[in-house]
Amino acid sequence: MKSWKYSLLPLIGCWSGAAFCAGAAFEPNSYLDDIKFLASKEMRGRATGSPELEKAGAFIAGKFHEFGLKPADGKSYYQAFQVTTNARLGKANRFHVNEAGRATMLHFPEDFVPFNFSSAGKITGPVVFAGYGITAPEYNYDDYAGIDVKGKVVLILRHEPQEFEESSVFAGKSYTQHTQFASKATNAKIHGAVAVILVNDRANHRSDPDQLENFGSVAGPADAGIPFVQVKADKIESWFTGAGKKLDAIEANIDHTLKPESFAFPDSLRVDANLDVERAVKTVHNVAGYLPGETDEYVVIGAHYDHLGLGEQFALDPDQAGTVHPGADDNASGTAGVIELARWFSMQPKQKRGVLFLTFAGEELGLLGSSFYVAHPDFPLEKAVAMINLDMIGRVRNAKVYIGGAGTGSSFRALLDREMPKYSLQLDYSDTSGYGSSDHTSFTAKQVPVLFFFSGLHSDYHKASDTWDKIDAPGAVRLLQLVADVTENLRETADRPQFVRVAPPAGAEGPAGSNAASGYGPYFGSIPDFGEGTNGVKFSDVTPGSPAAKAGFKAGDVMVEFDGKPIQNLYDFTYALRAKKPDDVVKVKVMRGGKPLEATVTLTRRR
Repeated sequence: MKSWKYSLLPLIGCWSGAAFCAGAAFEPNSYLDDIKFLASKEMRGRATGSPELEKAGAFIAGKFHEFGLKPADGKSYYQAFQVTTNARLGKANRFHVNEAGRATMLHFPEDFVPFNFSSAGKITGPVVFAGYGITAPEYNYDDYAGIDVKGKVVLILRHEPQEFEESSVFAGKSYTQHTQFASKATNAKIHGAVAVILVNDRANHRSDPDQLENFGSVAGPADAGIPFVQVKADKIESWFTGAGKKLDAIEANIDHTLKPESFAFPDSLRVDANLDVERAVKTVHNVAGYLPGETDEYVVIGAHYDHLGLGEQFALDPDQAGTVHPGADDNASGTAGVIELARWFSMQPKQKRGVLFLTFAGEELGLLGSSFYVAHPDFPLEKAVAMINLDMIGRVRNAKVYIGGAGTGSSFRALLDREMPKYSLQLDYSDTSGYGSSDHTSFTAKQVPVLFFFSGLHSDYHKASDTWDKIDAPGAVRLLQLVADVTENLRETADRPQFVRVAPPAGAEGPAGSNAASGYGPYFGSIPDFGEGTNGVKFSDVTPGSPAAKAGFKAGDVMVEFDGKPIQNLYDFTYALRAKKPDDVVKVKVMRGGKPLEATVTLTRRR
């Protein structure tokens, strides 16, 4: 990380006609103090739904009030909305097994633990072994071939066959997407199973302890639509013995032949379990302050202020679960940037257009705050000339800054190229579409031109080590000066930028932050709405000329079926799409205005 000396800032210089003097506009110490507060241990990672996030929101609202900004709705700086927070374990988890008349009780949480995305409820009935629980036509492999699991409980193995074998038809040195727990859940659901039991594949992992995943540590949908529980491998070995089989031998045969070894356990084996997974619905807040202009047009400057709390399902250091993940760069850096920009602009003379300063909750859970805002805007979105999103701006390295969305505004590229030399920054325009895993995506889908400022990923991303002392405050301040200059131009220019549709990058159809649909696989052409409360996948936008658009689908449609498979969430859709190939023809059912609509879609190749 490059460290700039505060004393060098005045050397950046002033220039004729600039809105301000570089080096005098923003104070690194003030910027860093806000980050220190937001990323302190006392804030406990600012998880959405936590008291600490509400404390952070009050801090931001207090700053807006101090600067004389008006509440966006004229009454309050807070915009309330409800979210389903991360799941937690209830007190009624139990697991009983009956083997040929012999009853056994497994102990919770030593012997079994539900996954955080599991549906709650009872698990009863016969059991079927379904190998690794994988259906992979691209590898000519299907654990469900020749076995009927409808209405039954499936027992599956973790990971995949031939893992880390360079000659494997699977990924070889890395796991494929078929190993994802959410994928295994969707595949079992598609085949009609009523519940999933997962055990560690011990034959390939003899040196590893047979540990259960920590509850809350696994990424997945809020509710997968099927009960999903992990059980210690030694607790099910007798099930195989009772069926005259050995699990180690089965794993070895699958690895050797890549042929399914699935079978139904004798009817004498029955499970009777209850998974108690609770999901709390809490009220959280976006925080919005408005600086009026001379007209009713405005520029949005936004950032999300939530983070991961104590390192739950989206953390990348599972060994640090339960410790504070302070989120200094992600995204106290962007939030502090919004505060500093609000302070600066509040001291300037009134300009042609106003500025709406927005900080969002729920970004880490799936762009929930920004999705809610664009559905319930305080001001008409057609009056927004641009949305500027600041997410992870605190660690500029080698003077390089990534700019997303530059293609979405007709005048953006020329404006940035004109201003950039004043700051000796290198701008990377590699993603021009305005779609990505941050809050600007919600505005792009509503045809608002967006600019996404980002200083790049690093090894502390989504880890407990993302601390305030690693922030390059002078470098971030220099970036804020560029953002302020760009904003000044957008506020005063006679002609506002016109929205330009740019094809979204690979992966835009997958879950936020995923690359599940990336590469050169099948392309559908929808942009998901990440808001809550929808059974299915709601389209926030449909790319013109895409297969979805040619089939007549529109923004606002809710997909409930794809190729005959029920779609309950974005993970289901990603899985179903991934199983197809370019040029495949599929039937898709959506709900439009409460009525079903079905159309045939010819998938194309994503490029």
